[in-house]
Amino acid sequence: MPRFLVQGTYSEGYHVVPNENGARRLQAVISRNAERGVTWLRSYVTRDRSRTYCLYEGPDAATIRAVAEANGLPVDHIIEVRVLDPYFHY
Repeated sequence: MPRFLVQGTYSEGYHVVPNENGARRLQAVISRNAERGVTWLRSYVTRDRSRTYCLYEGPDAATIRAVAEANGLPVDHIIEVRVLDPYFHY
């Protein structure tokens, strides 16, 4: 399955409260993704919480963008990526 790195910008900052409501919000994202064959693998957020970089597996960039929009998540860029293991050559 192809992997995609998605950059999103949050003008008000990215915040998910670590409580039951936050858990429900993230579970809803995971469920919507699964409906379209997309798996959220990992995310990183900048120190100032203005940007996220999220790694997904999915069929194509258009599907990744569609589920992001359905989840109310911003998308600045989508780039197809491959794993580069630093120990591959040893």
